[in-house]
Amino acid sequence: MGPIGGRRKKRLVAEINVTPLVDVMLVLLIIFMVTAPMMTQGLEVDLPKTTAKSLRQHEEPLVVSVNAKGEIYLGKIKINSSLLRQQLSKLPEEKNQQPLYLRADKEVPYGLVVTVMADIKRAGFEKLGMITQPSEKEK
Repeated sequence: MGPIGGRRKKRLVAEINVTPLVDVMLVLLIIFMVTAPMMTQGLEVDLPKTTAKSLRQHEEPLVVSVNAKGEIYLGKIKINSSLLRQQLSKLPEEKNQQPLYLRADKEVPYGLVVTVMADIKRAGFEKLGMITQPSEKEK
């Protein structure tokens, strides 16, 4: 019992064509894969290995770095020890309640790391964390 005269009714196709969507997603994936290595710029610090687990952060933390040459950086700005204490003391009281992180190269003498930690504590920061590299077993 088909249509009279051999004519068939054309139906509307109600399917989504996913081919263009897949093409766009692949292009975006390639763009992110190419640009991701370019976005990892920063200070070259060879971190010591540890077995501690990393902590999750809600906002960008304040970081003090000490490279292998013993140069001290507050964020990405190079400063000396007395200027570090002075700059940290100028920060608002709310910042002092947040944790400050210390990144020190494993080749830096222990005495310099302890001196920087003491300067941070004298500036009023009670929460001081250390940034380390996960050990090879953890990876």
